[in-house]
Order: sequence, then C-alpha cells, then structure tokens
Amino acid sequence: MSTSIEPGLDRSEPDLSVVVGERRHLLNVGYRLLGSLAEAEDAVQETYARWYALSPRQRGAVDSPGAWLTTVAGRVCLDMLGSARVRRERYVGTWLPEPLPDRAEWSSVRADGDRSEPVDPADRITLDESVNMAFLVVLESMTPAERVAFILHDVFRYPFAEVAEIVGRSPAACRQLASSARRRVRAAQPPAAPVAGRAALVRNFKEAWEARNIKALVDLLDPDATMTADGGGLVGTVLRPVEGSRLIAQYLIHIADKAPGLTLLERTVNGQPGLVAQNAGVTATVAAFELADGRVTRIWAVRNPEKLRPWTEEGAS
Repeated sequence: MSTSIEPGLDRSEPDLSVVVGERRHLLNVGYRLLGSLAEAEDAVQETYARWYALSPRQRGAVDSPGAWLTTVAGRVCLDMLGSARVRRERYVGTWLPEPLPDRAEWSSVRADGDRSEPVDPADRITLDESVNMAFLVVLESMTPAERVAFILHDVFRYPFAEVAEIVGRSPAACRQLASSARRRVRAAQPPAAPVAGRAALVRNFKEAWEARNIKALVDLLDPDATMTADGGGLVGTVLRPVEGSRLIAQYLIHIADKAPGLTLLERTVNGQPGLVAQNAGVTATVAAFELADGRVTRIWAVRNPEKLRPWTEEGAS
C-alpha cells in the first residue's frame, strides 16, 4: 500500500472509473465483515474519504488502487467490529445480522410489472453461502481478527501476507486465526439441504402459518428447533430465543392472531428461501431459516425497523 515514488517521477492519478469501480467489491467485503449493509456503506464511505484525503501525487504513487482500498476498508471494518461488540452488548434482546434482500426479485420490475429486463449481477451483493444468515450468525461468535482473517482469506482468497498487513499480525498468526474460524463454521453448520427442498419446505411452512395450523407447523419444525427474534427494543418481540417446536408454533399462531392483516411473502433472504411479513405494504418481519433433514431447525426473525428499510424501500411486495 506504499505511496512513495522515485524522485522526479511524475505519475498521473488513477482513472476515476477504476477507483469508483471498486465500490461494489468493498461493499461485498464490508457486509460480510460487519453483518450490516448500513455499516458496510459507512465503512466504504470512510475508505473513500481516506483515499481522497491523499494528495494527487500520493494517489498517483499507488500501484494498485483496488488493493489499497481493500486494505484500508479491512482496517476500517476491524476498528468498527471492535466498537460494535460494545454496542451489541448493550443491545435490547438478541442482535442479528441485517437481512439482505435479493434485489433481483424486485429491482428488475418495471412500473408496468414486467420482469423481462435483466438485472446486472454486479448491482447487488453477491449472494452465496458466505452471506446466508446461519453463516453470518456464526461469524458473530468470532473475534474481530478471526472474522477478518477468515473472510478475506477463505471467502475473498486474499493471501495471508496481505491479510497480515490489514490485521496487524504475522501471516502465520493470521493462518491460525482463519483455521480457528473455519472450525467454528464447520461445527455450527448442518449439511445443506437441496435448493428445491428448501423452497418447498419454506412454502409449506408459510401455508401452515397462514392457516394457523399448529399441528402442521409442529410437524415442519424440528423438535429442538430454536427461533430468535431481533426487535432492537424498537418493536415488541421475544427477548430470548423460543425453544421447541410446539412453543414456536404457538408463538407464531399468537402473532398471526394479533395481526390479522399480515401478508406473508416468499422471498430470498441472504441467498436462501425465506419469508417476509408485511402490514399495509410495510415490511414488519424478515425471517431466515436453517433447514436439516426435511425440517426447520432454526428461525431468525428480524423485526428491528432500522434493519428493514431496504425491504420496504425496494418495494418487496
């Protein structure tokens, strides 16, 4: 990330389009590191602020603007993760990662409702296994250094020498951090269910919930299933995880009875089949699911309105 240049060498600044073109990549990195699209955008903004704080001569001396920006973004995120831990300890209830909408499901819809126009995949965060809710929840259990080393190396394939420059540790130490993080992920994640099976199971769950069929819900839930909700103290919700298929089913029926106008929509949540609950067109809950052996094993229900703005603003109906 050096900005030194040989005496007398006059380099021009990198092309603006090259620098701005790194934004999507930086946002991808930031979201995985922070678990929040809003915080990722803040990190990217801070990264560009530091770039433009350099003199034109310093910017011209950067051999790879993309590498420079990623290094700085990684350091910014590392600092943010440290302060986020303190904030999340004071959080009302359980803090869950901000659910990420698959914009392809609605940003491609024109005013007349025609979906024929393709969406540029680069216009949305890449949806893969590294952004599903189960994966992001496991990341929350890691130290900031573990998270940064693991994400940059295992997800984005940065060599440990470059990761070490960001984390401020030796390459060998970063290798150990990533290995520790990898063990956490393997221990926490069940075998992946077939994609078609996931969608069908979530659809059956939605229909049982709409019908207030408690027996069907219990049958679709693993007996030891857990439901975790995140309201952030801004909306009413359970502050502790609900455990057991029958208690979860009873709670869901209770919610349905209290909100008769609630509309359930099948939507992709962080790359996986999920459900969105809307009231009068406003998204009230985004639910992500973990599935195993043909049943729902975990539900993460995000209700904090500050985390749901993109779901209403993008027109998720």
